[in-house]
Formats: sequence, C-alpha cells, structure tokens
Amino acid sequence: MIVVAGEALIDLVPQGAAGEPTGGPHEGAAGGAGLPALAPRLGGGPYNTAVALGRLGSPVAFCSRVSRDAFGEALLDGLRAAGVDVTPVQRGPEPTTLAVASIGADGSAGYSFYVEGTADRLFEAPDRLPDGVRAMSFGTCSLVLEPGASAYEELMRQAAARGVFTTLDPNVRAGLIPDADAYRARFKSWLPSVSLLKLSQEDADWLGGTPHEWLASGPAAVVVTRGGDGLSLYTRDGAELRVPGAEVDVVDTIGAGDTVNAALLHGLCARDALSAPALAALGAEGWTGVLRFAARAAALTCSRAGAEPPYAAELA
Repeated sequence: MIVVAGEALIDLVPQGAAGEPTGGPHEGAAGGAGLPALAPRLGGGPYNTAVALGRLGSPVAFCSRVSRDAFGEALLDGLRAAGVDVTPVQRGPEPTTLAVASIGADGSAGYSFYVEGTADRLFEAPDRLPDGVRAMSFGTCSLVLEPGASAYEELMRQAAARGVFTTLDPNVRAGLIPDADAYRARFKSWLPSVSLLKLSQEDADWLGGTPHEWLASGPAAVVVTRGGDGLSLYTRDGAELRVPGAEVDVVDTIGAGDTVNAALLHGLCARDALSAPALAALGAEGWTGVLRFAARAAALTCSRAGAEPPYAAELA
C-alpha cells in the first residue's frame, strides 16, 4: 500500500479565450466581459498523485480532510473511480479549497487560491497509519497552510521513524507562503525524514541550495524535473543521470509533476526499491527505466486539458 497525504481541491481552469469549452470532462458556460469560462476540475497535487497511482495499478490510499459539500463528494468519487482507498479520509462541513488556474501560451499553469476556512487545512494527524504501508507521499499546499501543515509534518516524521519510505514534492505555491525564509528553513527541517525528494527546477531555484546539499541532509535520491527537457537524478553515492522529456503537443501542464510523483513511486515499487538500500542498488539501468516511464506518463498528462493522468494501458 502507498499512502498519499495532502490536499484535495477544485481547479477552476479557463476555457477558450472567448469562453468556448475545450471538450474536457467538465464544460463551463461562456464568461462575461471578455473573461474566459472557468471549468471545475478535480485537483490538488496530492489528490492528482493518488489518482495517478490508482490508474497505474498501484494499491493506494488517500489521507486528507475533505468537505462534505458537492465538490467534496465529487473528489471522493474521482478517487474511488481510480481505485483509491478513501478509508483514511476525514470529512468536515467547511467548503472545498478552490484554485483558479491561468494557462500561459506554452501551456504552463499558474494559480491563485481561495483557502480561508476550507476543510482540508483542518486535517488532524491520524492515530495510526493504515496496515501494510510501504510508502507515503507528501507535498504542496498541505505543508503550508496551518494548522493542517503541522499535522502533515508530524505524520511525515512518524512515518519516517517507522521506516516507511517517504517522498516529498514541495510543489511551491509562493503566493500562499507569507514568510519565504521561514518556509525554506522548514523545508530543510523535513529532509531528514525524506527518502526521495522530487521537485521542479523552478522550485529548486526558489528554495535555493543544490541536490548535493539536500542529499547530505537525508534523502537517498533527488529527482529534478525540467519540463520538456526531461528529468535529472542525483543519488547519495554520487551518481547522476538525465533522461529527455517525451515529445508531445502540450495542452497544459496541470498535474504533470504530480504524475511524475506517482510514476516514480509506481516504478520503484515494481522494482521492490522502496528503501534507501534498494535505491542504492537500483543502478543506472534501473533508474533510467523508472525515469523514462515517469517522463512518458507526464507527457501524456500534458497532452490533455486539466489533470488527467494516464492509465497503465496507455503506457504499456
């Protein structure tokens, strides 16, 4: 079992410039005064990671706090449809977090958030983890917004102390971080509890430091995503690898990094490599296979609107 811990929210994604729907699973009406229509899509970095793992065929559970409103029900339905165990999900009467996406000419996504008083930030650390947990994944807004952030941090440290393989994708949303220096210090404090650190080049630049510095603080491996230029791997024993991105016509990049998280975990699990010693023994050939698989999975996500990770059959 892989457990993904973090927020579930609704992405409000702009449609065509004149409000024309793109034909995705949720189509919106035309906007007024030149504004594009906003179509609601199920999202949140951890949520997307859990859905992607389920679609790839990994046994996965989601650990979060989800609203009882209509959006919350839709989020849970999306998890169930992907085969994700929602038993660890807490529920609350507060509204669902909203993220308004803006899509650049190159398909890159930016976000503004509506998070005050929402359900997911009131998450409380569970008394125990689900049985049979081999790995846990953390990241994004859930490690920023209090009081939930401290609860997720506590859960990460508990999992690491139990010997559970942990992954972290900070997936920085700078607009949600009131004190950048305090967050950077907190990020460094997480690293001793992290087995695999995955982050984008943009996040790496914002956080400061280098993969070698991060490796010295705890992780057994660091993966840096570079958009269309592919992925780079750095390991504690000094190995470095780079694989190119898979060519694709980009619709948008929503969920691409989350798909990488899932594909890395899925690939490592398939190779029985969910431990620091197993990562060290994986070797260049094994790591190359995992990274190429992640690049292909992310490319498929980028080829369609919103966060729509691929199914296993699409990567066969």
